[in-house]
Amino acid sequence: MSVRDLLVLGSASAVPTKARNHNGYLLRWDGHGLLFDPGEGTQRQMTYAGVSATDVTWICVTHFHGDHCLGVPGIVQRIARDGVEHPVDAVFPASGAAYWARLRHASAFRDTGVIRERPVSGERMPLDTGDAPFRLVARRLSHPVEAYGYRLEEPDGVTMLSGELAARGVRGPLVRRLQQDGRVTAPDGRTVTLEECGVTRPGQKVAFVMDTRLCDGVRELADGVDMLVIESTYLDEDAALAAEYGHLTAAQAARVAADAGVRHLVLTHFSERYRAEDEPRFAAEAAKAFDGEITLVHDLDRIAMPRRRTSGGGA
Repeated sequence: MSVRDLLVLGSASAVPTKARNHNGYLLRWDGHGLLFDPGEGTQRQMTYAGVSATDVTWICVTHFHGDHCLGVPGIVQRIARDGVEHPVDAVFPASGAAYWARLRHASAFRDTGVIRERPVSGERMPLDTGDAPFRLVARRLSHPVEAYGYRLEEPDGVTMLSGELAARGVRGPLVRRLQQDGRVTAPDGRTVTLEECGVTRPGQKVAFVMDTRLCDGVRELADGVDMLVIESTYLDEDAALAAEYGHLTAAQAARVAADAGVRHLVLTHFSERYRAEDEPRFAAEAAKAFDGEITLVHDLDRIAMPRRRTSGGGA
């Protein structure tokens, strides 16, 4: 059975707290596992979440600040120790290749050959995902060090209309051929097209946006996604700090979601300057700008993908 959900392995920002581990997010998608920004302690958090190194097929690092990458050595060595046989694609900013190399070989261990390095550069870079059931693109963001966000897209599909098929006498193997070729010859000799018997089923989309100021890259990544996983390091009262250090407030993240037509807004990466009793304020500030579903995450949360959109992009 295919699974599509987000496992939150950590949700703090620069400094972990008693309640929040450094970053770590595992997006499970039809047998693939995309591990975003494994911070310190991610390996142990995966154990608590009930997942293992064998579940990881991609490692995607947004940038090389420690809270987003210090878990790389443990994950890499666990992949090796557990004898993971499938390829694991490692995506990271090309400008940080030296940091990646240090993390990748941080200590002595029996190395693995399954990790394929995929450095990204430029403003926008599509990634070759082979036969994976999704497309992946990296987009440059605005942070004091080079940083990228990621957008995963499932290609659009087609929902077949049983009534239209029956009316044209298309059944059995002819249906599969119609899906593959786009047209078939019906038993009565008529040519039947896919457009006559099916409607577009929009593919699901997820965006992952960590440390950044507001910029075109944020808006492009968020455009029309079903789930936006986005940093909300600060409350609006600290917007000046957010701009200075290259971060977003909860309200800014929510305005992006509202403007982009996002369905589910997932807020994370909270500064340690705030106390537990401040958490409702993040959700409240976001709700003023965004009237869709909002989740303020906690470590080890599991967040399911929203139900598919209907044809034509409706909810």
